[in-house]
Amino acid sequence: MSKPRKPKGRPISGWLILDKPVDFGSTEAVSKLKWLYKAQKAGHAGTLDPLASGMLPIALGDATKTVPYVMDGRKIYEFTVSWGEERATDDLEGDVTQSSERPPTEQQIRDILPRYIGTISQVPPQFSAIKIAGERAYDLARDGEAVEIPSREVEIFRLTLLACPDANTAHFEVECGKGTYVRALARDFGRELGCYGHISGLRRTFVAPFQEEAMVPLANLVALEAIEDMDERLAALDALLIDTCEALSALPHLVINDDQAHRLKMGNPILVRGRDAPIAESEAYATARGRLIAIGEIGQGEFRPKRVFA
Repeated sequence: MSKPRKPKGRPISGWLILDKPVDFGSTEAVSKLKWLYKAQKAGHAGTLDPLASGMLPIALGDATKTVPYVMDGRKIYEFTVSWGEERATDDLEGDVTQSSERPPTEQQIRDILPRYIGTISQVPPQFSAIKIAGERAYDLARDGEAVEIPSREVEIFRLTLLACPDANTAHFEVECGKGTYVRALARDFGRELGCYGHISGLRRTFVAPFQEEAMVPLANLVALEAIEDMDERLAALDALLIDTCEALSALPHLVINDDQAHRLKMGNPILVRGRDAPIAESEAYATARGRLIAIGEIGQGEFRPKRVFA
């Protein structure tokens, strides 16, 4: 019997909060960082379009197991809408599909914003990753098929008009929940105002729980390639990583000892004792000596592991 293959790369775990530049794809960014870090695996928490810049959290190694917790977090975007044209992609890349020569006034823009705050119904763009009958909407759109994408509810917590630098553009900031398409907001603003509109600038500045100050420009990472000594280069890269636990900061936290950690790593539950111990939690995480051991649930006086970390 042949031995199972060992995974290629370093068994490193952590988050790199990339400041993604424009014209650089999210998948391309993941591949670049996986190569730079010589990591066994990598993944991102929420795609950014090539024309968008800003925060792209990238998980390396075991941190990929925590991606869903970041995907569910709140996000903040700054975006610019250009009035007068609706485009097939709802951004600068697409062909013009509708046009108008009547730009809105600043007051007209302010008047519609309250209707886009709270739980709203939104139809994702034709060029999106939504699956229709098993196929991505953007693949169908590229083939020239007009598909009906069902609306869905998304959460808008805050929406602010930042500036109207001229009659044809407006700058906004939005804080929103999972699954919100900012391109669809621009499209819907334009339709309601009767002037049409599309995204001409988009930057993500926050993905909970990571802060804007944590972002590392791609150029800073690429510059480290100049370090000839591989160990020195990897040490410099590793210093930029955020601990895997940071992705779980919204969950209850259990500090355990080495014996308990061993039991969890074997897939066994541990007893949860103490006056301050949680009684029941559908999800919590446990650490020993500051290292993430497991994500699990608490109930009936036990912590039962669901995901175990190396």
